[in-house]
Amino acid sequence: MPAALPPDAPKSEWRAWARAVRSELPDVSAPVMGALRDLLRGLGARRVLAYRALGGEPDVSALSGDFEFLAPRARFRPQPRLTLHPWDTATEPSRFGALQPPADAPQVALDTVDAILLPGLAFDHAGMRLGYGGGFYDRLLPAFRGVTIGVIQAALLVPELPRDPHDCPAQWLVTERGSHDTRQGHPG
Repeated sequence: MPAALPPDAPKSEWRAWARAVRSELPDVSAPVMGALRDLLRGLGARRVLAYRALGGEPDVSALSGDFEFLAPRARFRPQPRLTLHPWDTATEPSRFGALQPPADAPQVALDTVDAILLPGLAFDHAGMRLGYGGGFYDRLLPAFRGVTIGVIQAALLVPELPRDPHDCPAQWLVTERGSHDTRQGHPG
């Protein structure tokens, strides 16, 4: 696997690095789901904004029967944003390749959500997320008052990523090795 980059490398280079690493990783969805289920139960989460996995991401759909999962829809007008919808309405492919709810699916208010599962290309130990570059979660997270959980393979957890002023760190990280509260320091 390619060596991680310095934290001041451009995000575009980090994205290329993460995609190259991810392409070589085995599917770790099962152990990630075990750790994620335990964490969500321990936090008392009931309503959870999840993501429909893209190729190479840990698939969280196995937990949809244990919690009330919601699915996001990326909207581009009048401004880019995510809207939240019942999980089972995600039936059409988005322009990114993941399933999303149709435009007319019933919407759910963000303030009714207990936790958000964040997909990403990589995370760092402080919970900073390297996303795909659309800024959709960057626009959603400042208004969210619940728990944020980054879901990632351990090989894509790095010491430090580049960050911008608008970046919101995840409070928890979950990998196939377990969960870690990012506010408690490095996961030893």
